Amino acid sequence: MRNKIIAVNAVIVLIVGLLAFAIVRTQLAVTTSSPDQLKKSAQRDAVGAAAKLQLDALRTERWLAAQAADPAAKAALSKATPDARSAGARQVADQIASNARSALGTKPTIVAIVDSAGKIVARDASDLNRGDDVAGAYPAFKTAIAKATAGSDVWVDTKRGDQLIVSYVPFRDDSNRVNMVVLGVGINDALARVSEAATGRGVFLVNANGEIIATAQGATEDAKKAIPAAAGDVKTALSTGNVTPGGGGDVIHAAAPLDGFGDGKSTAIIAAAPAALLEGASAIPLSILGAMALGLVLVVAGGWTLGNYISRPIALLEEGLLAILNGQSDKRFELDHAELGGLAFRIDQLLNQLMGVEEDNTDEEGRVSKAPTAANFGEALAVDRTGGGGGGAAAAPSNVDAIRLAAEPPDQYYARLYREYIAAKKALGEQVDHITDAAFKSRIQGMEQDAMGKHGRPVRYHVQTNGKEVVLLAVPLG
Repeated sequence: MRNKIIAVNAVIVLIVGLLAFAIVRTQLAVTTSSPDQLKKSAQRDAVGAAAKLQLDALRTERWLAAQAADPAAKAALSKATPDARSAGARQVADQIASNARSALGTKPTIVAIVDSAGKIVARDASDLNRGDDVAGAYPAFKTAIAKATAGSDVWVDTKRGDQLIVSYVPFRDDSNRVNMVVLGVGINDALARVSEAATGRGVFLVNANGEIIATAQGATEDAKKAIPAAAGDVKTALSTGNVTPGGGGDVIHAAAPLDGFGDGKSTAIIAAAPAALLEGASAIPLSILGAMALGLVLVVAGGWTLGNYISRPIALLEEGLLAILNGQSDKRFELDHAELGGLAFRIDQLLNQLMGVEEDNTDEEGRVSKAPTAANFGEALAVDRTGGGGGGAAAAPSNVDAIRLAAEPPDQYYARLYREYIAAKKALGEQVDHITDAAFKSRIQGMEQDAMGKHGRPVRYHVQTNGKEVVLLAVPLG
């Protein structure tokens, strides 16, 4: 019983749990791994990263323009001798670098003053790089000097050790000579700021050939390995000026051109899409398996408890019936059980009726709990005469006249005793339809013969009620 309950419920839990796992997993895979949705996510990240870089560059350009308009800066660059001009330029660069930390929220890697020939006059915090020809290294910057225009660019040069995103603005000294103030921030620092809002697996700065210039912190290895294959998408994005999605398989990405940086055709931002649109979605089906496992544990515990609750009383009934079959006729079941207690009681009643054993079948108010039948009338009388000591002689009540009983004609005596007996039974609320006059008389005569044989003198019976049952008292005659 116990094992069957556990097995049936366990199979149900397994079927429901596995079905729910399969449905949820399939739906999540379709919803969170849709290529179209992942491409849109990568496009949003690429556009967002590119826009953030462009916005930061524009803010830097405007701020530098305000710094270059300072009369003190112009005066510092108007010195007569080269050394004096260099010292003044160093002073201006140091001041701009110091102000940038609070104004731009970042620490510049370099702040330099470049003359109209494209050579560094001075830089902040150091005398290094003085005289370096940056215009020769970066054609877009050379063009900006020639046209005296502001701009931003990505400076990458392994020989010079440059890994910078720079912004520059022109300004003229008191002698009307064109100079450029350049502020550069490390590429990795700049990408770290723009990649914070990205939801995918990495943001990359690449050149026109799709080669990685810099990688934002947090980019995954599988995304890094997939970037070289995006060279065609990068070229398309740079040539059209539009965001271009691409990739496939495990990594989907999008390339966005960095307009406003250099000539606008040299660098791009690539953003890799997330593995799934819903973070942690892969763990949701596993939680269903966990719930299913918990359900199986509860099924085993509940099945074990329920099985014991049912199987133990059944085992007691089986053992008791086996004992009765083996000759233990007085075996009865006293089973206190909500479901099987009633069955055990009915079995006891059946056994008492079959074996002619006396039983107490009255309720708390003394009323009979079952209707006797004609077949068990003898048992009913056996109960009724318990007050008479099993049919033997007993002391007659004071209101009983033994002489009167002896003088009463037999037919009249049996008819009166029957009427009184029936009336007493009805008074107790018992059914008497099954007790006939003839059966009653025959039974009483049998009881009288037994009593006379036992005590050696005749007896007659008197009906008496003790509150719960009708008792036939044996009254000795003579």
